[in-house]
Amino acid sequence: MIERAAADVFAQRGYHGTTMAQIARASGVTVPVIYDHFPSKVALHRRLLERTSEELLAMWRAALTADVPADQRIPHAIDAWATYVQAHPYAPRMYFTETTGDPEIRAMHREIQERGLASLGAILGADPDASRTAAGDDALAFEMAAEVIRAGLTGLAVWWVDHPDVSKERIVATALRVLWPSA
Repeated sequence: MIERAAADVFAQRGYHGTTMAQIARASGVTVPVIYDHFPSKVALHRRLLERTSEELLAMWRAALTADVPADQRIPHAIDAWATYVQAHPYAPRMYFTETTGDPEIRAMHREIQERGLASLGAILGADPDASRTAAGDDALAFEMAAEVIRAGLTGLAVWWVDHPDVSKERIVATALRVLWPSA
């Protein structure tokens, strides 16, 4: 409950515009209760970023390692991503983009995203159709492929926040045409 409410508040107000009192109100608890769970606003923010990264990686891992042909696996993975973004509307504003000028928060955000990027690269490298995804068979090639996917889908997720009338199906179809043209 605290984490979900905090994610919404951080997404709406940004890191510096968010106070623990606002999070407490949104959570329906008191500020001391939040501090019972998280020693600081930075620790709470880190937890939210790490949880989002873990959830996205679990989603990619499940979708991309399914024992089905790539022409089914890839569309399913993109659909799973869009479903996640739709169910977690704070993700495009809080996890995918970090607008704070605070160097500590930017560094933390970058560290979590880089770790996630390396993990996504490893997931792509384990794909039976990995040679289709990357120009090479080394970790760097898969990390570059992961960055193309991450950057494209991040941009699309952020765009979708500003265009909520666009259906998930259209978002998925567009992502597939760009990222996996033969699908």
